[in-house]
Amino acid sequence: MSDHPSLPSWVTWWQRPFPDANTFLLNGGQPALVDSGFVGHAEETAAWARAHAGAIGLVVNTHWHSDHVGGNALLQAQGAIAAGTPKAEAIGRRDPGCCAAEYLDQPVAPYTVDMPLDDGQVLRLGDTDGEVVRTPGHTPGHLALWQPEERLLMVGDALSDCDVGWVNLAVDGLEAAAAALASLKRMADPAPRVILPSHGPIPADPAAAFAAALRRAQRLVDDPDGAVWYGARRIFAFALMIREGFPAPEVEPYLQARAWLTDAARLLDRDRAPETLATELVTTTRASGAVVLQAAGTCASQSFPGADADGRDRGWTRHGGMGTGEGRTRRDPLPGVGPVEQPAP
Repeated sequence: MSDHPSLPSWVTWWQRPFPDANTFLLNGGQPALVDSGFVGHAEETAAWARAHAGAIGLVVNTHWHSDHVGGNALLQAQGAIAAGTPKAEAIGRRDPGCCAAEYLDQPVAPYTVDMPLDDGQVLRLGDTDGEVVRTPGHTPGHLALWQPEERLLMVGDALSDCDVGWVNLAVDGLEAAAAALASLKRMADPAPRVILPSHGPIPADPAAAFAAALRRAQRLVDDPDGAVWYGARRIFAFALMIREGFPAPEVEPYLQARAWLTDAARLLDRDRAPETLATELVTTTRASGAVVLQAAGTCASQSFPGADADGRDRGWTRHGGMGTGEGRTRRDPLPGVGPVEQPAP
C-alpha cells in the first residue's frame, strides 16, 4: 500500500508483486476497485478491499487477462463487474478464448460483466467521476480511466514506468502493434499529471514515461518479429513465476504443448518447428538472465508469491482443462479453473 504524494486522498494504491496486477481502490460513497488480481489471491484482494472501504460496489477491469480479473468471481457476490464492451458478451457466453485463459494457460474463475463500458462513458468511482478511454492494443478490449480534475490516468497494461504491454499478433492480427501505439498517443495527448500503471511503481515523470513507451511501441510496429519474441518471453516468464518454476526436463515439453508457442513459431518462420522455438526460447532467456537454473529447476529470475495450497481445488474445472495447464506439475500454486466450464458435481 502507498501514500504516494501525487495521489489524491480518494485513491488507495496497492503495488503488488509482479506479475500480479496493482490494485487501485477509489474511496467514497460508492467504493470502486480497478482490477482484482489473480484468482489464487482473490480472498486476499477481497479482504484488503473490505479493510479499506467496506463493501465494494463496482470492480472495473482494464482488460481480461488473468492477473486483472482473478478476484471478479468472488467480488461479484457483492458488487458489479464493469469491462470493455467488445468482450463483455463473449464472457457472458463463456466463449472459448475468454480471458485468453486456455491460450496462455493462466487460470480465471468464471464471472460475468454486469456493465459493458463504451469509449467516453462516465463512471461514478467512489466520490469522483472517471471517463472510459478505449485503448486497444495489448488486448482488443483494453481500456484506461481518466479523471480530468486531477489529470489522473489509470493505464492498465498499456505502459509502465519502463515498458509497454506485449501484443498478440497471432490472435489479434498484425495491426495490434499499431493499435497499441495509437492508444499510447491518445493517452499522452492530455498530458496526465499522474499515471497509475498495472505493474511496477508510479512513474515519477509521466511525460518521460510516455516518451519511452512511445519509442518502445514504435519499435514493436517496425519489427514484428521482435514483437513476437517480446510476447513469447513475457508469457514464458509469467508461466514460470506463477508456477514457481518447472523441473528442468519439463520446461520444453510444456512449451511445445502451448498454442501461443506454435503461433509464435508460425509467425517467425513458417518452417520453424515449435520444438525448435521452445529450445531457442529457453536458451535465450537463460542467456539474458531472465530465467535461471536453481535447485528446484528452471525459474524466472524474479520471484512471485504463490497462492495458498487451500486454493488449488476451488473453482470450476473440466476434463482436459480450460486454463488448467495439462502437464503442469503438482507444485502449481494456482487453482486450475477456466472461464468456459460448467460447475463440477
